Amino acid sequence: MSAQLDADKGPGGRGRVRLAPPQWLVSGLRPQSTPIVWPAVARAGVALAAPLAVGFATDQPTYGALVSMGALSGVISDTADAYRMRVFNIALPQLFGAIGVTLGTLVYGEGWLAVAALTLVALASGMISSIGAVASVSGLLLLLNAVVGAGLQMPSPWWKAPLLLALGGLFVLLLTLLGWPLRNRVPERSAVAATYRSVADLLEAAGTPAYDAKRQAVTQSLNTAYDLVLARRVRDHGRRSPLVRLLAQLNVVIPLVEAAPAANVRGHPLPGEIPSVVRELAAEVEQGRTGPAPDLALPEPAKPSERAVDAALRHAAVVVHKPDPDPYNVDDRLGRPAALRIRLRRGARDVLFSQASWRYGLRLALCIGLAQALVSLVAVPRSYWVALTVTFVLKPDFGSVFSRAVLRALGTAVGLVTAAAVLAEVPRGWWDVPVMVVLAALIPAFSAKGYAFQTAAITPVILLLSDVLNHQGFALVLPRLWDSLIGCGISLVAAYLLWPESWHTRIGDRLADAVEEAAGYVECAFSGVAGGGVVAGGGDHAERVRRRRRIYRDLSVVRSEFQRALTEPPPTGARAAAWWPLVVAVERIVDATTAARVRVNHGAAAPLPAEVAEVARELRALAEGVRASSTLVEVRASLTGPEEGVLAPLRQEVRAARAIASPAT
Repeated sequence: MSAQLDADKGPGGRGRVRLAPPQWLVSGLRPQSTPIVWPAVARAGVALAAPLAVGFATDQPTYGALVSMGALSGVISDTADAYRMRVFNIALPQLFGAIGVTLGTLVYGEGWLAVAALTLVALASGMISSIGAVASVSGLLLLLNAVVGAGLQMPSPWWKAPLLLALGGLFVLLLTLLGWPLRNRVPERSAVAATYRSVADLLEAAGTPAYDAKRQAVTQSLNTAYDLVLARRVRDHGRRSPLVRLLAQLNVVIPLVEAAPAANVRGHPLPGEIPSVVRELAAEVEQGRTGPAPDLALPEPAKPSERAVDAALRHAAVVVHKPDPDPYNVDDRLGRPAALRIRLRRGARDVLFSQASWRYGLRLALCIGLAQALVSLVAVPRSYWVALTVTFVLKPDFGSVFSRAVLRALGTAVGLVTAAAVLAEVPRGWWDVPVMVVLAALIPAFSAKGYAFQTAAITPVILLLSDVLNHQGFALVLPRLWDSLIGCGISLVAAYLLWPESWHTRIGDRLADAVEEAAGYVECAFSGVAGGGVVAGGGDHAERVRRRRRIYRDLSVVRSEFQRALTEPPPTGARAAAWWPLVVAVERIVDATTAARVRVNHGAAAPLPAEVAEVARELRALAEGVRASSTLVEVRASLTGPEEGVLAPLRQEVRAARAIASPAT
């Protein structure tokens, strides 16, 4: 706890000391503003309660509880919007979960053999989890179900438990796909329309302090839309497919995104008619309407930035309303995803030869090995919960290890209060079904609000299912608390306090890579410029778009890493806060580069090659400095060039980035 001096003074003139929780803890406990997906809430209630009802009706409550546990895994896995992606996101983790529970069942009651087996499973789980989001959930279920199978006696023969758990996951998948015939391609259209709306907000914020936040929202919406549409395009190669039209509508918004930085450089807002027209186009995209392009009533453009916005908007209006865009003129701006066999080969290579993969796998294996060794040496009731806690805390995409451990302990304590009330007051049997409907529905609702809230929602569900399997009632509550605290303690000591990986290794190198990519983007952006003029046909516009999108994606990852670091206590959190302005500065450099190129395309004088090379050289020097130091060091950039030239705003942003210094210096 941090003590703060209250500004008010009492009658005696003495200040009052007010205790306040640290900021890293407050940020983790603050509910996120993510909207609740109500269909997911309804699905969760039905998916977990229906198997229990069938189990009680057939006098097989144990089987019903196992199917519900599988359904819980399916609810956690259902994180996608597009239906094709949901099939993949739910079905693949269930396969890994079935493998995990089979391995765990085979070593149940085998003592140190179980310790060794779970340690190896943890190593594989951690390495798999480093590939991506679906692999992360698959690795999580592989280890979770292995821990449950090794610590809880399953019905015989050995194949029955994995079959029942898989049935639960497939039941969730079935409920999810019921709306596919009625909502086919709706998620993709909604994602493209959301991108248009975010671009409208961006154009509305041009020239105002809100611009940076709106640009980050555009990056996220573009990432989501391209991921959904291009994932579908892998299997859909038709030249007249509706996906071709969606991709054309998504591509045509890119010139508007590129024109926004040029408009922002002007320093004053755009006319209100411009964002209004973009929002109208968003509605047309979402409804799938076609027809003649409307005659847009837009103000007459005067400056290069205004001409860029006007031209991009008028072209977007034509493409949005065009029922059948030219399929041969629709390129995949981010590159269509590779074939499945190629992606599998790349994933296997990343797992086996990536330092990050081995680093995370070894850390998870160490903690699981310690947890299992501890419960083998010391009698711990319901000992498998210790390893379960370690698994949840160390899941790689949940955030900081330190904050996850603390938030899980707090979330478990809150969840146990609910579980204690249910186990103490609700009679066992059919009353479990309506209670499960309510408790299961809280999981997707609370998961959207943060990790501590998700833990508080999942804890009573797991305890209720455990009670159906073991009939221990209220006696489950206190052991669950102690096991969770032990698991959190192991994670804090072994995976955080004693783990040799430094903060600079996780953050500094990625930020340096982004700075170096920005230098390459500056060179690419003006590759068609020679002798102060634009060479006709010079430069590859698609390549410039891909580079800019790749940089923004990388910066999104860097932002996520920084946000995780900010949730840790000093010195890590304080160091991340000191470096944060440099992340913002790099984003502004990319924006300034795009704005300069757009202005050149619409009539501004092109820069000389020496000016471009000078800026790129300063950025590469900045990247080397970021890699070489764990603290920010101020460097004065000696950039020359005309103050009224098109690169003047870019040089100003580079000077600002080079001049950033940490509070220590």
